[in-house]
Amino acid sequence: MRVVLVGPPGAGKGTQAQFIASHLSIPKISTGDIFRANVSGGTELGKLAKGFMDRGDLVPDEVTIAMVRDRLAENDAQEGFLLDGFPRNVAQAEVLKKMLADFGIGLDLVLELVVDDDEVVRRLAGRRTCRSCGKVWHVDFDPPKVDGICDACGGELFQRDDDREETIRHRLEVYQEQTAPLISFYADEGILRGVDATGPVEEVTQRAMSELRRFAD
Repeated sequence: MRVVLVGPPGAGKGTQAQFIASHLSIPKISTGDIFRANVSGGTELGKLAKGFMDRGDLVPDEVTIAMVRDRLAENDAQEGFLLDGFPRNVAQAEVLKKMLADFGIGLDLVLELVVDDDEVVRRLAGRRTCRSCGKVWHVDFDPPKVDGICDACGGELFQRDDDREETIRHRLEVYQEQTAPLISFYADEGILRGVDATGPVEEVTQRAMSELRRFAD
């Protein structure tokens, strides 16, 4: 099965991608994983990407797309895959469609993790990170025993800049600008399914798997 997982920051894409891919016995493929593998492996694409990253520039689409193409051509992806973090916009979706057509295949399903903005802010703005060991706590879901102090090492907990509400809401605005057209694109293709991403992780996974089974049937 060939699946794309989309959703706003804080929707739990990384966690759900791992569980869903495991359930389906297919590789989870994220752009982050691909970048790290190419950079650490010293591939030509990895060296090219590292040059941009070292300068603090965005890696151009054509480099990212070339990495994705190489990854999808690997043996473990021949029976299916789950893409997490790609495509991010309609232009990338159109490139992916052509890329897969060149391989003689197409996407089976696009799962959209649906969660409202206030819930995303609650999830992300509540995170607190330890300055000493880097462990992440949450003021609501996983609070430390002593407010502001890490249970694991006694270090000071702080809120990262990208976990501040104003930063999160800006990220959500950017997501909506880039991804709303992508959602429409896949809806028009007839392969989009929405999954309620609120509630415990296990329940979200069950909803996602239910959509996948419904499609397979």
